[in-house]
Amino acid sequence: MNSKRVICVMGIGAMVDGKVNWRLVGHTGIIGHNKILVSMKHSNYTNRGIFTDKKLSINLVSREILPKADYVGSVRGSEVDKSGVFDYSMGANGSPVIDEAPLSMECNVVDVYESEGFDNFICEVVNTYASKQVIDEKGKLDYTKLKPALFAFPTYNYIATGEILGDCLNLKPETSMCAKDSISKDGIVRISKSINRVRCIW
Repeated sequence: MNSKRVICVMGIGAMVDGKVNWRLVGHTGIIGHNKILVSMKHSNYTNRGIFTDKKLSINLVSREILPKADYVGSVRGSEVDKSGVFDYSMGANGSPVIDEAPLSMECNVVDVYESEGFDNFICEVVNTYASKQVIDEKGKLDYTKLKPALFAFPTYNYIATGEILGDCLNLKPETSMCAKDSISKDGIVRISKSINRVRCIW
């Protein structure tokens, strides 16, 4: 698949054989109001702990902790002890949570699907922790302050966000960001093609 995708960078925390392990993940998605999909290669050391405990933490990566997050994504937990890379606390659900992360979620894994070399963990959020610096006066997340790091694929670049473009489902007609030229019959360019074959392994 050659299409360009921009997705949030996540630091995944899990216990593996009684020790904290961290993994950087870019393949994630929201599949409901309280469920998140985390997709990780079969060969990832972290997966072993997730299969055993059926839980993990998802930690949004900010600009400040991006170098550490990039490091834990570049070395294998089976070869390097990554437990000391981040300062962390154990969440109420028993998953390690990165202290410096602006937003962390503890999740229970409720299902897993295998697809072409990946374990796709369906996660239900059970606890959410946020830094005071990213909360507004109403107690809600302020994404202009949160500014999570994003991952662009296939260019393998980290990019930033944080600008509010408008209110969802309530944009004014003159908002120019929605403008697009009509697509002519021969002006469509296919940039990707994929066939998904998924089978349940739980």
